[in-house]
Amino acid sequence: MKINKLIILLAFILSIVACKKDDKDNFDAAEQALIDDADLIEYLQTHYLNEDDGGIWTIDNGQTPLMDQVDVDLIDYNDISYKLYYLVQEEGTTISPTTVDSVFTTYTGMLLDSTVFDSSSSLVWFKLSAVIPGWSYGFTNYKGGNIMQNPDESFYYEDYGEGILFIPSGLAYGNSVQSYIPENSPLVFQITLQDVKLTDLDNDNVLSIDEDLNGNRDMTDDDTDGDGIPDFADTDDDGDGILTKYEDINKDGNPMNDDTDGDGIPNYLDTDDTESIEDL
Repeated sequence: MKINKLIILLAFILSIVACKKDDKDNFDAAEQALIDDADLIEYLQTHYLNEDDGGIWTIDNGQTPLMDQVDVDLIDYNDISYKLYYLVQEEGTTISPTTVDSVFTTYTGMLLDSTVFDSSSSLVWFKLSAVIPGWSYGFTNYKGGNIMQNPDESFYYEDYGEGILFIPSGLAYGNSVQSYIPENSPLVFQITLQDVKLTDLDNDNVLSIDEDLNGNRDMTDDDTDGDGIPDFADTDDDGDGILTKYEDINKDGNPMNDDTDGDGIPNYLDTDDTESIEDL
């Protein structure tokens, strides 16, 4: 009898696992994007930013809703259109990162029910190529600040970027559970952007920010030689067999200002240039 009960229990557990697998397999990310957008709009219409304590509170006395203060970032990701809402409290004063640069930030992450699932009041560096897409794209709407030095040689930042990101689940963790974050959860992040470190991801002496040739913030759709490797990750951007960093004819460390044949296309993007530096 005990064996029969055990078999029945095992079958029940397996059926639950199978159902969950079917749910994952049948997941409609485009439909979820619409659900998330409706949830975010409702949240933005019913909450406000309390200027006194910097917190986000439910409207109870005619306060200005967040919906009246946010901007919208339209993002195509994995062939699905998303709306990322963001509020700029302070734009910042220096430079904006690309989606593959690094940011020096403090942050607080919340669910729409105000549950705080992560935060850091200490400054920490993040590579935007290694975080959720909502961060990768969201931070590009802000700029870093100016570094200031104290007499004891410690430092701090002034006039840095600050704001709030309202991220649909498709630009966060999707239909996966992450610790305190349930599946299909839109996320809210209050962030600062205090410094930006521009990267040269492929070490070709051209900053990644300069390899976004069409300026659309999508680093993956710029592929000069059509080899399937986007320029920011390609050490030979024009596919001429000469590494980009060795097409720096004047040896000033910048391949972008070398145009041997004078056609307006720098050598490292031009398969028709007539001179290149050999590998030293």
